[in-house]
Amino acid sequence: QVQLVESGGRLVQAGGSLRLSCAASGRTFISYTMGWFRQAPGKEREFVAAINWSGGSTYTDSVKGRFTISRDNAKNTVYLQMNSLKPEDTGVYYCAAGGRLVAVSVAEYHYWGQGTQVTVSS
Repeated sequence: QVQLVESGGRLVQAGGSLRLSCAASGRTFISYTMGWFRQAPGKEREFVAAINWSGGSTYTDSVKGRFTISRDNAKNTVYLQMNSLKPEDTGVYYCAAGGRLVAVSVAEYHYWGQGTQVTVSS
């Protein structure tokens, strides 16, 4: 079992930056690929970024060059640094833990946090 707790979401102006954190419980954190997803009102949950145990990462096209995912295995924490934020980045951001391979599908992730709200004003 893995429990995930996100933090760092808030209201920010377009062009601003935020860093989201996700603290995980459990001794096997290092074995999980960690992902960030987001869900805007009325839309399906979508993939944002993921990072595997060794630091290999992937991003959805709309955030490439603006967002950076990282992890600190000693602290059981994964981060999402978000720069040059746009109003379309608004949504609830969820942290998730999956298998050993990087994946972009919601179905590949087994554990989820409660989410943190990010609102980008224009």
